[in-house]
Amino acid sequence: MTRQEKDVLISDLAERLSESGVVYLTDIADLNAEDSGKLRRLCFQRQVQLKVVKNTLLAKAMERVEGKNYGELADVLKGNTGIMFSETGNAPAKLIKEFRKKSKKPLLKGAYVEESVYIGDENLDALVDLKSREELIGEIITLLQSPAKNVISALKGGGGDKIAGLVKALEERES
Repeated sequence: MTRQEKDVLISDLAERLSESGVVYLTDIADLNAEDSGKLRRLCFQRQVQLKVVKNTLLAKAMERVEGKNYGELADVLKGNTGIMFSETGNAPAKLIKEFRKKSKKPLLKGAYVEESVYIGDENLDALVDLKSREELIGEIITLLQSPAKNVISALKGGGGDKIAGLVKALEERES
């Protein structure tokens, strides 16, 4: 590969890294062709993009990305590295965990999820438990709606007559 081809590859990787808030680095060494194909199909089904990259090119691409601090991720770039891109923070972690029910790999080397850096396979369960942005928004909306629902159900329920009577009594007292 020529220097110019490497530079184009680094630029493409840097652009992809800058666009993505979720990046997982995995160890996919020792996966045979059949398992690699299964992993790629599963990634495609779950809308996770998987690429195998050279460590030196990925390290240079990370250096080119402005505004993101990948911290210690460059230190885990040893051996075969697969990089996973996703829109959802926990999707690659769930995919890895599911795939490892039948295989020993891929192992999590590290992850960058919405400005947080996770190093090591021991963080896989924590990453699986991360809530997506949509899940968090849904929970907040549910919490905000809860008090209003309680008032409405109290007004509709048997106690509604009592509350309505109290409101009417207060109105008459002020008049």
